[in-house]
Amino acid sequence: MFRLLRLLILSCLFSLGVNAQAEEPPAFLDIQQSAGQGDAKAQAKLGAMYILGRGVEKDEQRAAEWMLKAAKQGNIDAEVIIAAMYDRGMGVKNDVKMATGWYEKAAAQGNTTSMAILGKNDVAKGGVAFSYQGMRLSAAKQIPAEYAKRILLTK
Repeated sequence: MFRLLRLLILSCLFSLGVNAQAEEPPAFLDIQQSAGQGDAKAQAKLGAMYILGRGVEKDEQRAAEWMLKAAKQGNIDAEVIIAAMYDRGMGVKNDVKMATGWYEKAAAQGNTTSMAILGKNDVAKGGVAFSYQGMRLSAAKQIPAEYAKRILLTK
């Protein structure tokens, strides 16, 4: 059961970028200006740039700051990323309760990765009970970079 659930989460993560073609991220200053003006999509892009070190030096704390701003405005990808960042203690203090809250917000909007992490999917229903902690932490290690790439590929 654990293997099936892990496969589901990994397939959700990898399906995000299977057919995506890499493109140059927009100019940092343009994104920074839009993010500073409260544009949630730009805030998520700026956070993604800091996570990946694209156009800027990697900075987990700045990434977390911008992702949190975007997540508070309802950006689903930012909600999942900030949840994973709280799970890992990446740029923020490790806080499982806070992470769970952000996963729940994303799951309520239909994010399948968050639903799988929380055990709220059809695969997990009726399955053998087990600890999701190991699977959740494994997913949390992959989510920030994979979702950040996805954010940078969207226009």
